[in-house]
Amino acid sequence: MSFDNHYTPESISPEELAHTQGPLLIEFGTNWCGFCQSAQRHIEAAMERHSGVEHVKVEDGKGRRLGRTLGVKLWPTLIFFRDGHEITRLIRPDNREDIETALAHIQDR
Repeated sequence: MSFDNHYTPESISPEELAHTQGPLLIEFGTNWCGFCQSAQRHIEAAMERHSGVEHVKVEDGKGRRLGRTLGVKLWPTLIFFRDGHEITRLIRPDNREDIETALAHIQDR
């Protein structure tokens, strides 16, 4: 699976999120955010070792329902889910190791 560098409008609702199965990483941010751009190399490197995790990049901002429902305030925010339940989150990650650790927590055992 190739790594997507662009955030897109919400493609999943809070209701749909609750019914997801397996490991899922939702990354909130914007394409113009400097913190988001800096984190991309770390996220991409971590995702290479966890290809079984679905990765959804959601463009966030004022009035965006999913981000508000999940309490996102800073970008990027990475929220790690397993079977529709939040397991952990990272805010403004600055290294691959922290992201890999979080991914390992949601990966199939």
